[in-house]
Amino acid sequence: MELAKAVAATFAVVGQEMPDIGLATIVSELLDYPLGDVLKALARCRKELRKITLADIIDRIPSGHPGIEEAWAMIAGLLSDEDRSVVWTGEMAEAFGVARHLAHDKVAARLAFKEAYSKALAEARDQKRSPKWRVSLGHDPHGRQGALEEAVRLGRIPAEHAQKLIPDYSIPEGVTLPKLRIIA
Repeated sequence: MELAKAVAATFAVVGQEMPDIGLATIVSELLDYPLGDVLKALARCRKELRKITLADIIDRIPSGHPGIEEAWAMIAGLLSDEDRSVVWTGEMAEAFGVARHLAHDKVAARLAFKEAYSKALAEARDQKRSPKWRVSLGHDPHGRQGALEEAVRLGRIPAEHAQKLIPDYSIPEGVTLPKLRIIA
């Protein structure tokens, strides 16, 4: 389905009229995103909303970045144990830098992380930046394999990259590697 038709159909399904100029403007803004991701966002809008704005659609376009709670869960343990290994995005690392100074107060650290990460995500979304996953190997060599295995399993880093970081790393039996999307 062509993007303009998909947008028009979405507005029609929720019973919201959209003048041609508004439709053209929305379509123009959405052309910068992968079509499949926009179609997923439009499907969510049809199911979740009674009235739709451009911001509603853009907010539902999958960015590939972990949500705030998932990101916090991934890094919270680092506050008390910097020996851990982590595979994270630049936005997560930036927000962790803010929260780390409040490690003595977990609630304050979490709130600071959430605020900093929200700002970083908004900026990434505005710039249409996909996440760039980075590996930070902790001092504990035994914890490295688990962090890298999970990142490979989730398609965040290629297995070859994990093997360069840990030469004896091998893909565990039964782990199916996702196909990675090449972003130009």
